Amino acid sequence: MKQFQQTAVIFDLDGTLVDSMWMWKAIDIEYLGRRNLECPEDLQKKIEGMSFSETAAYFKERFHLSDSLEEIKAEWTRMSLDKYKHQVPLKPGAGHFLQLLKEHGIPMGIATSNGQAMVDGVLDSLGIRPFFQTVATACEVKAGKPAPDIYLFVAEKLGVKPENCLAFEDVPAGIQAGKAAGMTVIAMADEFSRHMEAEKRRLADFWAEDFNQVPALLGNRLWSRPAD
Repeated sequence: MKQFQQTAVIFDLDGTLVDSMWMWKAIDIEYLGRRNLECPEDLQKKIEGMSFSETAAYFKERFHLSDSLEEIKAEWTRMSLDKYKHQVPLKPGAGHFLQLLKEHGIPMGIATSNGQAMVDGVLDSLGIRPFFQTVATACEVKAGKPAPDIYLFVAEKLGVKPENCLAFEDVPAGIQAGKAAGMTVIAMADEFSRHMEAEKRRLADFWAEDFNQVPALLGNRLWSRPAD
């Protein structure tokens, strides 16, 4: 089993910390349906890991949309905010795990591909923003996942070396991003990506069905700080 000592923990948001991936496929279907377009079977895999802005650019090119990138993102934001505020819960055990990390004084950050307005909506509605010292979106860096940029950016803002970070992810592109940044990565189960479970297990250092399993999975290693 991989040996490690961590000084910070970085979370992906959608599908990892919060149960929200179900809604994005529904939004894609509705958004394209308004334009009399069908949602392709390969769409979710194609946009996996892309930043909010990258996804908008992909939609514009693939579906020959006349709307500007800002108009596309604004419509998605309107469609998603109500769901984020009222229908998206924390993943099982996540609240307890966040509290455990806080009690041990471990800094936490979020590295998400989502847009800032949606991130604000879900963090505030669930009341978890105070747990995080840094919240960053992939729109703030050069390239989205699977590039390591967002994880390196969050580690830098936390003041921690990437190799001393533990990352939580739910899809292969995110796992690859964390690994490319030099971090230890735990792959979290999510029904939306259940068909990719074998790939996720292969790419990640650890696997967990939910956050209730994580403390036992890590033992005391997470709380043992590396020597300066």
